[in-house]
Amino acid sequence: MPASPETAAPAAFAYEGPAELRDAVTAALTRVVDPEVAMSIVDVGLVYGVTLTADSATVRVTMTSAACPVADLIVDDIHDELERVLPAGCELEVELCWEPPWTPAMMSARARRFMQW
Repeated sequence: MPASPETAAPAAFAYEGPAELRDAVTAALTRVVDPEVAMSIVDVGLVYGVTLTADSATVRVTMTSAACPVADLIVDDIHDELERVLPAGCELEVELCWEPPWTPAMMSARARRFMQW
C-alpha cells in the first residue's frame, strides 16, 4: 500500500524552489504509484529532483528499467497530481532521465522492508 502524504518519509530527492510548496509537491509525488510494484514513486526512488520557479516546474524522474511498460502512465500521473498543487499557469515538464541508472539502493527503507530486501 502506498504511503499516505501524512506518513510519507521526507523527500529523498533534490528540491529547488519555494519552501512553502515543498510539502505539497512531495505529497503530490508520493500519491503517484508505480503500478508494477504498488508503491509510491518517491519510495521506489524514481524521483531525482524537482526545480520550481515562478512560472515553471521541472521534475526529473527515472524508471526501474528503460523498457518500463508503464512509464507513460507514471508520467501522466505525475502531471495530474502536480497540476493540483502548482500555481495556476505554471508550466510543468517531466524529464525522463537514465543517469544515474536506478538501482534498488535508491529505494526508501520502507520500500526495502515492503519488498523484503
